[in-house]
Amino acid sequence: MCGITGIFNFNFEQNIDHNRLKRMTDSIRHRGPDGEGFYVDNNIGLGHRRLSIIDLQSGDQPMWNKQKSIVLVLNGEIYNYIELRNELVKLGHNFITNSDTEVVIKSYEEWGVKCQEKFNGMWAFALWDANREQLFISRDRIGEKPLFYSIYNNSLIFGSEIKAIFEYGVPRDIRYDLIGIYLVLLNIPCPDTFYKSIYKLKPGNYILANRDSCNELSYWALPEIDESNMITNTQQTYDEFKYLLEDSVRIRMRCDVPFGAFLSGGLDSSSIVSIMSNLSSFPVETFTIGFPYRDFDESSMALETANLYKTNHHVGTVQPDAIEELLNICFTHFDEPFGDSSAIPTWQVSSFAGKRVKMVLTGDGGDEVLSGYNSYAGVKLSEYIFRMPFNLKMFSQLMRLFAMPIKGSNRYKVNKIANIIEMASVPFAQRMYLKSCQIPLRDIKMLVSSVNTEEYLDDFFGKFFNRGKANSDFYKLTNLHFKHYLPDDYLVKVDRMSMANSIETRAPFLDYRLIEFMIKVDKNVKMQGWERKSVLRNTIGKQLPSSILKSSKRGFGVPLREWFKDPEYLQNIKLNKVETILNKEIVRQTISDNALGKRNNGNFIWSLMMLEKFL
Repeated sequence: MCGITGIFNFNFEQNIDHNRLKRMTDSIRHRGPDGEGFYVDNNIGLGHRRLSIIDLQSGDQPMWNKQKSIVLVLNGEIYNYIELRNELVKLGHNFITNSDTEVVIKSYEEWGVKCQEKFNGMWAFALWDANREQLFISRDRIGEKPLFYSIYNNSLIFGSEIKAIFEYGVPRDIRYDLIGIYLVLLNIPCPDTFYKSIYKLKPGNYILANRDSCNELSYWALPEIDESNMITNTQQTYDEFKYLLEDSVRIRMRCDVPFGAFLSGGLDSSSIVSIMSNLSSFPVETFTIGFPYRDFDESSMALETANLYKTNHHVGTVQPDAIEELLNICFTHFDEPFGDSSAIPTWQVSSFAGKRVKMVLTGDGGDEVLSGYNSYAGVKLSEYIFRMPFNLKMFSQLMRLFAMPIKGSNRYKVNKIANIIEMASVPFAQRMYLKSCQIPLRDIKMLVSSVNTEEYLDDFFGKFFNRGKANSDFYKLTNLHFKHYLPDDYLVKVDRMSMANSIETRAPFLDYRLIEFMIKVDKNVKMQGWERKSVLRNTIGKQLPSSILKSSKRGFGVPLREWFKDPEYLQNIKLNKVETILNKEIVRQTISDNALGKRNNGNFIWSLMMLEKFL
């Protein structure tokens, strides 16, 4: 796990400025505090920061082939490097290290750019082929590892984080037209960034650059869902899923440094710890972050799993630290507005675990692979409701009237069902648009009217939420999670917050073999009736405490609503720049409604505070 940077001048007579390359690489030192390395030759320069995980003695980078004609810098891990190494040895290749980096070089020598299709892992790498005078940059299939690039001053500049590109001298020209999109999605979707001349390399894509051209190409895409040919055999699904997940955990436990697991107390991370414990000859190190608020705390359930598998369990607690400090952490490491406040506990659990280990396995991706979010039950219910022979809007209004005299959580549940019924007749794209808004859509449009027209937002989100060819809303939601929420939000959060603490995270659920298999499984096998994650519950889940199987779904969030009710924290909400660009009345009303308990606007206020930092 590392950080990479690079400069490729299209003019081969223009030499690389070594000092500039070093500044770029120094800016991402936190991604690799164990060492640095550089390769500079005329018009090509590559930089590397190393976090040593595998082959501590001989895995330094950049790494060359024997002829010195190929040089590589790699960020990430190739989990199947042992199997590939054995295959390459049989094909006549000789190795001098035990690293996955050398396996990438030999794989390129054997298969060219098709080597990407052989790798099982998470990566962003840059490979210079001197014989072809060609730069080859690749990003993993799912988008676990980041790669940013810019074409500026007749050069291709790239790095693991945007700050490295700024260090080259690329200007920070803001794209104000993306502010409305950010305030709905809480991130800037790929391939764009918050800056006019900087882009994200798409997951499953690669770049080939030479003196004449620079092209972004695709080597992998999420398989299209064929609803007429889904896997409906339940036992076949259970057997294949169990084998693939256990093998995914096995190859992700390959490591030459102390490692452990994030254990939230939920079904996904508990299942990963269960498999790790069965594979390991020593107790697994597990890390949980607790909350002083009961609705957010799962530490007691995490302790049950830890006790069952006799792990070395460590528990920390999220505290409402100084808001300005938390904002500065996120500002420093995200480089562009990022409004998902679960970055806060992700930072804190990474910091906590990073004091004891250098690598952890996580349950990330389980909800996407297994269709485990509550929203899947919502769209499944909507599909049934839509076929009912009555006026949905009128029926939902009657339910709301029925709920008015009810108190407590039951009233909330009735109103939630009423919302689902009312939204059942709304087209999927519009429903997702409305659901994504942290505050009412009309307020969003009024808020950003000076930078975005209603037509621009409606057109963008109409196309954005309609990606993929699926007919069923259930499968449309699957596409949306894999194509947007994972690479643009959840994986960004985990990468930046873990690497900020120089700790590597590995996600067994995101093994591409598992994804390619499970995306073909019928929705009624994935969700039997209204049971979330039926496949996991009926395989690995059978070994877990019953309390975990019975617990309701909780997000990994923080109680911002309560924090921003506190007068002390209210004083820290400074949105001067935001109020000069956006609608001041809506901004202040949003803060007031939260403080008075009228609406839970905590996360939206956080996203505005993040935007303020970047403005």
